[in-house]
Amino acid sequence: MKQNETKFGKFGGMFVPEMMVPAQKELYEAFNKYANTKEFKEELNYLLKEFAGRPTPLYYAKNMSNELGFKIYLKREDLLHSGAHKINNTLGQALLAKKMGKKEIIAETGAGQHGVATAIVGALLKIPTKVFMGEVDVERQKLNVYRMKLFGAEVIPVTSGSRTLKDAVNEALRYYLANVETCYYLIGSVVGPHPYPKIVQHFQKIIGKETKEQILEKEKKSPTAIIACVGGGSNSIGIFDAFLKDKEVQLIGVEAGGNGIKHGKTLGEGTIGIFQGSKSYVLQTKDGQIEEAHSISAGLDYPGVGPMHSYLKESKRATYVSATDNEAVQALKYLSKMEGILPALESAHAIAYVLKNKNKFKKEDIVVICLSGRGDKDVNQLLEVQ
Repeated sequence: MKQNETKFGKFGGMFVPEMMVPAQKELYEAFNKYANTKEFKEELNYLLKEFAGRPTPLYYAKNMSNELGFKIYLKREDLLHSGAHKINNTLGQALLAKKMGKKEIIAETGAGQHGVATAIVGALLKIPTKVFMGEVDVERQKLNVYRMKLFGAEVIPVTSGSRTLKDAVNEALRYYLANVETCYYLIGSVVGPHPYPKIVQHFQKIIGKETKEQILEKEKKSPTAIIACVGGGSNSIGIFDAFLKDKEVQLIGVEAGGNGIKHGKTLGEGTIGIFQGSKSYVLQTKDGQIEEAHSISAGLDYPGVGPMHSYLKESKRATYVSATDNEAVQALKYLSKMEGILPALESAHAIAYVLKNKNKFKKEDIVVICLSGRGDKDVNQLLEVQ
């Protein structure tokens, strides 16, 4: 692998133990060999359409648009099978694992949506599946834990560290290193060592491709802004991808502003470091120790971020902002009452930004929000914070 193939500007790379390098090279070679073949694309496209439910609608949020005074569209990834955008990536990577002859799939999960999506493809393709999940997230996402088990996956609670997503990733990496020849590690976001960020981006860019086609059909012009939540950053990279060269389109990523004490503003307040296999922005102390992130949404309390987001920040192609826990909860309630759509708490951060910054947009503006997931999984947690 050439150095520039592994990076996004100065970010990314492959910072892994020496024994893991051959596995990463094997994965990169397999991805290049299979992902763009006619056979692979036909099989994946069939499953995305007939099993997952693509294409997803680009829904004109009429009530919200009328109240706020400009056009708002929602890219309805929440309508996919499993309830989130995660299925796009798990189908692609699981097919790749099968082509590689792997005997087992493992995954990490925070909010549980990636774990559910991995458990689903494990059942579909008949590959044994293990999901690592922080003990804190196991407790606050009981519904998703039960769903994973229904699909036949083994859910492994992680009791180390903050017992959240970063610790689940660490445990999954340890297991992967011990079983690297027979195991496929199906990473859920655009994070980790090369080639994972590029692989996940490849399988999620269908979101942006569809969005671009749909908005041009509906409005005959590009949107003013694309807005999406950012934890690791796969839904946002997915929808940003098709618009990266369209300089007139604002790309806005919304991080977890947290509760006033702790937060998940990796791009807003983090510094550059090495975390879980790649170089990117990270929440860390001056000594380089990883700090705990916090968000009411389990999918956003991650102290790292995908290296391409770091590149987009430094190149100023995208802008990264934040919304607090309370703002996200209020945005979730707003969209539920205004449009009859219950968004995931993660997606509600993007809605919150629009509500908070409505005066920045004019009547003629068109705003597209990536509704990355639905909020059924968050109802028990919402009941607790009432």
